[in-house]
Amino acid sequence: MGLLISKFAAPSGAIVDPRFCASYPIDLTFFIDAAWLNCDHLAVTDINGNVVFKVEAHKWSLRNRQVVVDASGKPVISMQQKLSSIHDRWLVFKGNSSDPKHLLFSVRRSSAFQFKTELDVFLAANKEEEVCDFKIKGSFRNRSCTVYKGDYSMVIAQMSKEYKLVNGLVSKDAFGVAVNPNTDYSFITALTIIRYKFFKKDTGISDVISDVISVVSSNGISTALISAISAALGGS
Repeated sequence: MGLLISKFAAPSGAIVDPRFCASYPIDLTFFIDAAWLNCDHLAVTDINGNVVFKVEAHKWSLRNRQVVVDASGKPVISMQQKLSSIHDRWLVFKGNSSDPKHLLFSVRRSSAFQFKTELDVFLAANKEEEVCDFKIKGSFRNRSCTVYKGDYSMVIAQMSKEYKLVNGLVSKDAFGVAVNPNTDYSFITALTIIRYKFFKKDTGISDVISDVISVVSSNGISTALISAISAALGGS
Protein backbone atom coordinates (compact mmCIF):
# COMPACT_ATOMS: atom_id res chain seq x y z
CA MET A 1 0.00 0.00 0.00
CA GLY A 2 1.39 3.42 -0.97
CA LEU A 3 2.02 6.28 1.39
CA LEU A 4 -1.00 8.39 2.29
CA ILE A 5 -0.74 12.04 1.30
CA SER A 6 -2.56 14.84 3.06
CA LYS A 7 -4.73 16.86 0.71
CA PHE A 8 -4.10 19.98 2.81
CA ALA A 9 -0.31 20.26 2.56
CA ALA A 10 1.15 22.20 -0.35
CA PRO A 11 4.79 21.51 -1.29
CA SER A 12 5.58 25.17 -0.77
CA GLY A 13 4.00 28.53 -0.18
CA ALA A 14 2.76 30.68 2.66
CA ILE A 15 1.35 29.02 5.76
CA VAL A 16 1.81 31.95 8.14
CA ASP A 17 2.53 34.99 5.95
CA PRO A 18 3.50 35.35 2.25
CA ARG A 19 6.07 38.03 3.08
CA PHE A 20 8.18 35.27 4.61
CA CYS A 21 8.33 33.22 1.42
CA ALA A 22 11.34 33.70 -0.86
CA SER A 23 12.02 32.24 -4.30
CA TYR A 24 15.57 31.38 -3.19
CA PRO A 25 17.04 29.35 -0.30
CA ILE A 26 17.12 31.04 3.10
CA ASP A 27 19.78 30.38 5.73
CA LEU A 28 18.66 31.20 9.27
CA THR A 29 20.73 31.19 12.44
CA PHE A 30 19.02 30.42 15.75
CA PHE A 31 20.51 31.73 18.98
CA ILE A 32 19.16 30.03 22.10
CA ASP A 33 20.84 32.56 24.37
CA ALA A 34 20.38 35.91 22.64
CA ALA A 35 20.91 38.48 25.39
CA TRP A 36 23.50 40.25 23.25
CA LEU A 37 20.76 40.75 20.63
CA ASN A 38 18.58 42.48 23.25
CA CYS A 39 16.42 39.39 23.51
CA ASP A 40 15.82 37.46 26.71
CA HIS A 41 14.88 34.33 24.78
CA LEU A 42 15.58 32.69 21.44
CA ALA A 43 16.36 34.91 18.44
CA VAL A 44 16.73 34.25 14.73
CA THR A 45 19.01 36.13 12.32
CA ASP A 46 19.81 36.06 8.61
CA ILE A 47 23.32 35.45 7.25
CA ASN A 48 24.14 39.15 7.69
CA GLY A 49 23.39 39.00 11.41
CA ASN A 50 20.18 40.99 11.09
CA VAL A 51 17.46 39.92 13.52
CA VAL A 52 14.55 38.33 11.67
CA PHE A 53 12.51 37.00 14.59
CA LYS A 54 12.56 37.13 18.37
CA VAL A 55 10.68 35.05 20.92
CA GLU A 56 8.80 36.76 23.72
CA ALA A 57 7.76 34.35 26.46
CA HIS A 58 4.85 35.09 28.77
CA LYS A 59 5.84 34.69 32.41
CA TRP A 60 3.67 32.57 34.65
CA SER A 61 1.90 30.97 31.71
CA LEU A 62 0.49 27.51 32.39
CA ARG A 63 0.48 26.86 28.66
CA ASN A 64 4.10 28.02 28.18
CA ARG A 65 2.85 30.71 25.79
CA GLN A 66 5.38 32.15 23.35
CA VAL A 67 5.00 35.01 20.87
CA VAL A 68 7.29 35.33 17.85
CA VAL A 69 7.77 38.91 16.67
CA ASP A 70 9.46 40.21 13.54
CA ALA A 71 12.34 42.69 13.39
CA SER A 72 9.96 45.61 13.99
CA GLY A 73 8.43 43.96 17.05
CA LYS A 74 5.14 43.06 15.34
CA PRO A 75 3.70 39.69 16.44
CA VAL A 76 3.87 37.12 13.65
CA ILE A 77 2.68 34.00 15.44
CA SER A 78 1.88 32.88 18.96
CA MET A 79 2.13 29.37 20.30
CA GLN A 80 1.07 27.57 23.43
CA GLN A 81 0.80 24.06 24.79
CA LYS A 82 -2.55 22.35 24.87
CA LEU A 83 -3.42 21.32 28.41
CA SER A 84 -4.11 17.64 29.12
CA SER A 85 -2.63 16.38 25.84
CA ILE A 86 -1.14 12.88 25.90
CA HIS A 87 0.84 13.75 22.75
CA ASP A 88 2.12 17.07 24.17
CA ARG A 89 0.38 19.11 21.48
CA TRP A 90 1.34 22.70 20.70
CA LEU A 91 -1.13 25.11 19.06
CA VAL A 92 0.09 27.90 16.78
CA PHE A 93 -2.02 30.99 16.01
CA LYS A 94 -1.82 34.01 13.74
CA GLY A 95 -0.29 37.12 15.33
CA ASN A 96 -0.81 37.48 19.07
CA SER A 97 -4.09 35.59 19.08
CA SER A 98 -5.17 32.49 20.96
CA ASP A 99 -8.63 32.43 19.38
CA PRO A 100 -9.41 29.03 17.77
CA LYS A 101 -10.57 30.80 14.60
CA HIS A 102 -6.99 32.10 14.17
CA LEU A 103 -5.38 28.66 14.55
CA LEU A 104 -2.80 28.04 11.81
CA PHE A 105 -1.51 24.58 12.70
CA SER A 106 -0.67 22.28 15.58
CA VAL A 107 2.30 20.07 16.40
CA ARG A 108 2.31 16.89 18.47
CA ARG A 109 4.32 13.76 19.08
CA SER A 110 3.74 11.06 16.48
CA SER A 111 2.98 8.67 19.33
CA ALA A 112 2.45 9.09 23.05
CA PHE A 113 5.51 6.97 23.91
CA GLN A 114 8.71 7.49 21.92
CA PHE A 115 12.31 6.38 22.13
CA LYS A 116 13.21 9.05 19.57
CA THR A 117 11.28 12.28 19.24
CA GLU A 118 9.24 12.50 16.05
CA LEU A 119 6.63 15.20 15.54
CA ASP A 120 3.56 15.47 13.31
CA VAL A 121 2.31 18.82 12.02
CA PHE A 122 -1.36 19.35 11.13
CA LEU A 123 -2.67 22.42 9.34
CA ALA A 124 -5.84 23.92 10.80
CA ALA A 125 -7.92 22.77 7.82
CA ASN A 126 -6.91 19.16 8.45
CA LYS A 127 -9.67 18.46 10.97
CA GLU A 128 -9.61 14.66 10.75
CA GLU A 129 -5.81 14.39 11.19
CA GLU A 130 -5.74 11.01 9.50
CA VAL A 131 -2.50 11.98 7.79
CA CYS A 132 -0.09 14.68 8.96
CA ASP A 133 0.75 17.56 6.63
CA PHE A 134 4.38 17.83 7.67
CA LYS A 135 6.72 15.79 9.83
CA ILE A 136 9.82 16.59 11.91
CA LYS A 137 12.40 13.86 12.42
CA GLY A 138 15.95 13.71 13.72
CA SER A 139 17.97 14.59 16.80
CA PHE A 140 17.87 18.09 18.23
CA ARG A 141 20.82 17.22 20.48
CA ASN A 142 22.89 16.60 17.34
CA ARG A 143 21.23 19.52 15.51
CA SER A 144 20.18 17.14 12.74
CA CYS A 145 16.40 17.62 12.50
CA THR A 146 14.65 17.62 9.14
CA VAL A 147 11.22 18.95 8.18
CA TYR A 148 9.41 16.92 5.52
CA LYS A 149 6.14 17.03 3.75
CA GLY A 150 3.92 14.53 5.51
CA ASP A 151 4.57 11.82 2.93
CA TYR A 152 8.39 12.29 3.06
CA SER A 153 8.42 13.19 -0.65
CA MET A 154 10.09 16.54 -0.07
CA VAL A 155 12.53 18.03 2.43
CA ILE A 156 11.58 21.65 3.09
CA ALA A 157 14.10 22.54 5.82
CA GLN A 158 17.19 21.05 7.44
CA MET A 159 18.83 21.86 10.77
CA SER A 160 22.61 21.80 11.15
CA LYS A 161 25.29 22.56 13.72
CA GLU A 162 26.86 24.77 11.07
CA TYR A 163 25.47 28.23 10.45
CA LYS A 164 26.29 31.06 8.08
CA LEU A 165 27.08 34.55 9.32
CA VAL A 166 29.15 36.92 7.24
CA ASN A 167 30.38 38.82 10.30
CA GLY A 168 31.99 35.67 11.72
CA LEU A 169 30.06 35.62 14.99
CA VAL A 170 30.40 32.34 16.87
CA SER A 171 28.17 31.02 19.64
CA LYS A 172 28.04 27.60 21.25
CA ASP A 173 24.27 28.02 21.58
CA ALA A 174 23.72 28.76 17.89
CA PHE A 175 22.71 26.46 15.05
CA GLY A 176 21.62 26.86 11.47
CA VAL A 177 18.47 25.99 9.56
CA ALA A 178 18.51 25.87 5.75
CA VAL A 179 15.08 26.62 4.29
CA ASN A 180 14.22 25.56 0.74
CA PRO A 181 12.94 28.08 -1.83
CA ASN A 182 9.25 29.06 -1.71
CA THR A 183 8.94 27.80 1.85
CA ASP A 184 7.46 29.99 4.57
CA TYR A 185 10.41 30.53 6.89
CA SER A 186 8.21 31.93 9.66
CA PHE A 187 6.50 28.53 9.63
CA ILE A 188 9.89 26.79 9.80
CA THR A 189 10.90 29.10 12.64
CA ALA A 190 7.82 28.10 14.63
CA LEU A 191 8.51 24.40 14.06
CA THR A 192 12.14 24.82 15.13
CA ILE A 193 11.17 26.62 18.34
CA ILE A 194 8.65 23.93 19.20
CA ARG A 195 11.20 21.20 18.46
CA TYR A 196 13.55 22.94 20.90
CA LYS A 197 10.79 22.99 23.52
CA PHE A 198 10.33 19.24 23.14
CA PHE A 199 14.09 18.78 23.51
CA LYS A 200 14.12 20.79 26.74
CA LYS A 201 11.25 18.75 28.14
CA ASP A 202 12.82 15.43 27.15
CA THR A 203 16.18 16.51 28.56
CA GLY A 204 14.47 17.31 31.86
CA ILE A 205 13.03 13.80 31.89
CA SER A 206 16.47 12.42 31.14
CA ASP A 207 17.94 14.36 34.08
CA VAL A 208 15.35 12.82 36.41
CA ILE A 209 16.22 9.36 35.10
CA SER A 210 19.92 10.11 35.70
CA ASP A 211 19.13 10.93 39.33
CA VAL A 212 17.36 7.59 39.65
CA ILE A 213 20.38 5.88 38.11
CA SER A 214 22.62 7.35 40.81
CA VAL A 215 20.40 5.78 43.45
CA VAL A 216 19.80 2.35 41.95
CA SER A 217 23.37 1.86 40.74
CA SER A 218 24.53 2.05 44.35
CA ASN A 219 22.32 -0.98 44.95
CA GLY A 220 24.07 -3.13 42.39
CA ILE A 221 21.98 -2.42 39.28
CA SER A 222 24.03 -2.18 36.08
CA THR A 223 24.84 1.48 35.47
CA ALA A 224 25.52 0.81 31.79
CA LEU A 225 22.10 -0.78 31.34
CA ILE A 226 20.19 2.04 33.01
CA SER A 227 22.27 4.69 31.23
CA ALA A 228 21.25 3.15 27.93
CA ILE A 229 17.60 3.39 28.95
CA SER A 230 18.10 7.01 29.98
CA ALA A 231 19.70 7.90 26.64
CA ALA A 232 16.83 6.26 24.77
CA LEU A 233 14.06 8.00 26.69
CA GLY A 234 15.33 11.53 27.10
CA GLY A 235 16.97 14.43 25.34
CA SER A 236 16.75 13.37 21.69
